[in-house]
Amino acid sequence: MASLSDQEIEQLAIAAVDARGRAYAPYSHFDVGAAILTNDGQLISGCNVENASFSLAICAERVAASAAVAAGYREWKAVAIASAGGVAPCGACRQFLAEFGLDLAIILVNLNDGSRRVCLLSQLLPDSFGGADLPS
Repeated sequence: MASLSDQEIEQLAIAAVDARGRAYAPYSHFDVGAAILTNDGQLISGCNVENASFSLAICAERVAASAAVAAGYREWKAVAIASAGGVAPCGACRQFLAEFGLDLAIILVNLNDGSRRVCLLSQLLPDSFGGADLPS
């Protein structure tokens, strides 16, 4: 994991909290925001977007990741996720983020108490499946 400064962690946490304010979660009422720090210092954020057809909802982490890819960024330093309770990404988001590197720093921002937990994606997704597992 690339080392993160306290300032980068704080900057990411603020961006994720800000993105959470734009969440569209009329069914679960569980707003989540995410922010990605690219290797060259750009911040790209996303929020969860629900749908009446529940399986079509998309998590904040995948919105931010898709926005980063659409903007031309495929190398990231960290992802911050802000939610009540500071929950970790769901399994689908862990797998989606793994496509861009298991050494990605994950910052979990707990809006209930303001705490932050930093870990590696590889810790959240041990024995992951990736491109190297596909036949050549």
